Amino acid sequence: MASRSINRIMILGNLTRDPELKYTPNGAPVCTFGVATNRSWTTAEGQTKDEVQYHRVVAWHKLAELCAKLLAKGRKVYCEGRISYRSFIGKDGQQRNITEIVLDDFIVFSDGRGAVVAEEAKEGTETKTEEAAPTDEETPPPAEKSSTSEEKINPDDIPF
Repeated sequence: MASRSINRIMILGNLTRDPELKYTPNGAPVCTFGVATNRSWTTAEGQTKDEVQYHRVVAWHKLAELCAKLLAKGRKVYCEGRISYRSFIGKDGQQRNITEIVLDDFIVFSDGRGAVVAEEAKEGTETKTEEAAPTDEETPPPAEKSSTSEEKINPDDIPF
């Protein structure tokens, strides 16, 4: 009987640099970017300590192209994927080891008004926008009612 295992990681942090989109010799898109996560805690003496961890993230194929299009340095992003360890010999002849997150799914958080969700890049998958519920401070005043009973809407004016 085969045993089951799980290799899953979820992080929420800020992009440390703009995504870098490249193509393999076979033409497969690959996008890499960095994400920083923060942790704060209070010591027994009452001091607040902060710790930052930096993560290398890699996306492949259509998901890579979405990352290059939607992500930018400083944006908050939720990443979900698996951890991968690999090693290689550097130009200086030394062995190098890399730990990275191979991306399966991500959510980009905008300025608080919504989030862009990119689902696993498969044929027919769409990118969608989820609206965040406005807080009391963000709730706009009720719109005044128009004097006309029918309002004409131009489909080109719809933002999505």
